[in-house]
Amino acid sequence: MATGGEAPEPWYLALLGFAEHFRTSSPPKIRLCVHCLQAVFQFKPPQRVEARTHLQLGSVLYHHTKNSDLARNHLEKAWFISQQVSQFEDVKFEAASLLSELYCQQNLVDSAKPLLRKAIQISQQTPYWHCRLLFQLAQLHTLEKDLVSACDLLGVGAEYARVVGSEYTRALFLLSKGMLLLMERKLQEVHPLLTLCGQIVENWQGNPIQKESLRVFFLVLQVTHYLDAGQVKSVKPCLKQLQQCIQTISTLHDDEILPSNPADLFHWLPKEHMCVLVYLVTVMHSMQAGYLEKAQKYTDKALMQLEKLKMLDCSPILSSFQVILLEHIIMCRLVTGHKATALQEISQVCQLCQQSPRLFSNHAAQLHTLLGLYCISVNCMDNAEAQFTTALRLTTHQELWTFIVTNLASVYIREGNRHQELYSLLERINPDHNFPVRRFLRETLKMSNAEDLNRLTACSLVLLGHIFYVLGNHRESNNMVVPAMQLASKIPDMSVQLWSSALLKDLNKACGNTIDAHEAAQMHQNFSQQLLQDHIAACSLPEHNLISWTDGPPPVQIQAQNGPTTSLASLL
Repeated sequence: MATGGEAPEPWYLALLGFAEHFRTSSPPKIRLCVHCLQAVFQFKPPQRVEARTHLQLGSVLYHHTKNSDLARNHLEKAWFISQQVSQFEDVKFEAASLLSELYCQQNLVDSAKPLLRKAIQISQQTPYWHCRLLFQLAQLHTLEKDLVSACDLLGVGAEYARVVGSEYTRALFLLSKGMLLLMERKLQEVHPLLTLCGQIVENWQGNPIQKESLRVFFLVLQVTHYLDAGQVKSVKPCLKQLQQCIQTISTLHDDEILPSNPADLFHWLPKEHMCVLVYLVTVMHSMQAGYLEKAQKYTDKALMQLEKLKMLDCSPILSSFQVILLEHIIMCRLVTGHKATALQEISQVCQLCQQSPRLFSNHAAQLHTLLGLYCISVNCMDNAEAQFTTALRLTTHQELWTFIVTNLASVYIREGNRHQELYSLLERINPDHNFPVRRFLRETLKMSNAEDLNRLTACSLVLLGHIFYVLGNHRESNNMVVPAMQLASKIPDMSVQLWSSALLKDLNKACGNTIDAHEAAQMHQNFSQQLLQDHIAACSLPEHNLISWTDGPPPVQIQAQNGPTTSLASLL
């Protein structure tokens, strides 16, 4: 809390010293700290001291109390007074940055934007603050889902960083822009941008941790870009590079030497957060590829790391990572036939979303989609339909919308008497009828094989096998069902195993292979028993009542109910 400029008065140093002592006490004595700072004004201090004290009071009140109105009052005064003082950049721009943050917290976004624009306009001679304020305004536009304005600002930042000779921060701006372009699906713009970023990252010579963190950012974007396109096999070299990169970072020591260029004073993420992020994209890859045991292993590692970090760090990004990891592992549990565990993890996501309205706003559609998938797995079709309908109402994301609609179509198919709704849904999925319908399954099989999408391959094989069986082509059916069963066991996918074993039983029976038919029947019986036991366990949990929740925030308390109330016929 130094003043800068001329030597400060002894009374000022004494009050400042007391304030700092109370602020850093264990536990902090914030009321006494505030009293000491407020006492400064009794001495009618010069403008520099007055502005800095208002900033200090605003900062202490903002970070340590719930008195946001008083904090705002002090920060507004700090911003107003500091603009009248020459060469007072740190106080001026810190006040602007903190005040706009507080405005956003109070839902006064329309006050935050012009404040940041003004600060950006007058900070061009102060590289660190100019870049930081550009990042802050871009983040504000991103939170408002105005990605076009955010991308424009990041482009301005990249050009400014280039002019002031900071290739490192230029790369940060460009990579951030690339991330937003990926979110917008502007793939034509992403490719040249990522190519340029790759060149800048490789050519930049500086702090090893900063260089490796840029490389992690770059590779995370590349990996997610491939995964978005379903290119699970093509992504492997990039993913391996990313995993090696995070291992390198974990062996490097943080350098306390500050960069010579003030525009380089940025970090993308702490290395502990990067480590969790790499686990997360590895889980995404394992799940898409159908290596569900591997996905489970990396989820466990990531969640353990997150629990340790959250004891010391309340950064909202950690809760976002946790929710995304849980969303993925819940889908894995439903595939592997662990519905009770999936339901408890859905309840965990609900609890995390209860703690953060923004987190709930960002994940409400996914949460209702997961509940819909759970409802299908326990044959509660009316509830599944209600959950998917709610999820559709809450999402604007094209891929998630398509995923929800296709699952809703499967609900209509299972119910058997919803032909009109089914046809109107199919019309919405494919309005132009531009797909060669007769080649659907063979094309799916070809694509999934080319990219090692094991679950898609297994599902396509068993469905083709079923079609050939119905057509009476038993040999071709067997050629499909046997590899489907092998692949489903490797994943493991309980539904495909159940379906394949039923088909193998019928096939062998039709072909007169009594021993093989008996073996397949035994397998089918074992799978059925496992699913039945898990079904009863899931429906007996108090969390099962979540299937009725379709409106508002997640329910706080879940009442227990007496045993399962759903039919098992479709499972067996």
